[in-house]
Amino acid sequence: AHRGGGTLAPENTLGAIRLGAQLGFKGVEIDVMLAGDGTPVLMHDQTLKRTTRTHGEVAHTPYAHLAQLDAGAWRGARWRGERIPRFEDAARLCRELGLWANVEVKPAHGYERRTGEAVARMALELWNGADLPPVLSSFSSVALAAARQAAPQLPRGLLVGRLPPHWREMLRDLECVALHCNHRVLKPRVVEEARAAGCAVLAWTVNDARAARKLLGWGVDCVVTDRLDRVAPDLA
Repeated sequence: AHRGGGTLAPENTLGAIRLGAQLGFKGVEIDVMLAGDGTPVLMHDQTLKRTTRTHGEVAHTPYAHLAQLDAGAWRGARWRGERIPRFEDAARLCRELGLWANVEVKPAHGYERRTGEAVARMALELWNGADLPPVLSSFSSVALAAARQAAPQLPRGLLVGRLPPHWREMLRDLECVALHCNHRVLKPRVVEEARAAGCAVLAWTVNDARAARKLLGWGVDCVVTDRLDRVAPDLA
């Protein structure tokens, strides 16, 4: 379930994660960024405008202020009062609900290494003893390398929008267990090559049931969707 609840709930909130679980999804994708005081929080954008209708940058705003903002009202009255959660709170909820987590390290510009290290260290602590640890992914190779250094025992996913020519070398060098790829650029041979190399394949963001079935038929291991009402968790 993309960002917790896809298009059915305010993204990256505890309410979204609960909704995804209620609908039968066994895993969620969440974005983690650092607040101005270094607190890891669930947030996709570097600015607050889209999801809280306020001004400011997440990286320059302490969590004490972020915690007061309404991150749910933009999705309707039902969600009014949803807050920007700390990564810590989201991780505990995922474990409580038995959800696997795809944790996307989402650094603000200039905070790549710091964010990768902080998120990895916290994830290692929060999922200590868990049967199914989270997978850390990121578009930033710097953040992913920092996560590997901080918590080498946590699995990592190489996140790409377009498939770079050297994707195989990137998987190897960053010691990733999975390729997380835009489903529009995936091909059967890429899935086959990745799996032959011992890596899983995750496809994002798949909002059509027919496309999801096709990808699963190719051997894709995980499909991420915004349309929790169209791409059902039992589709496979």
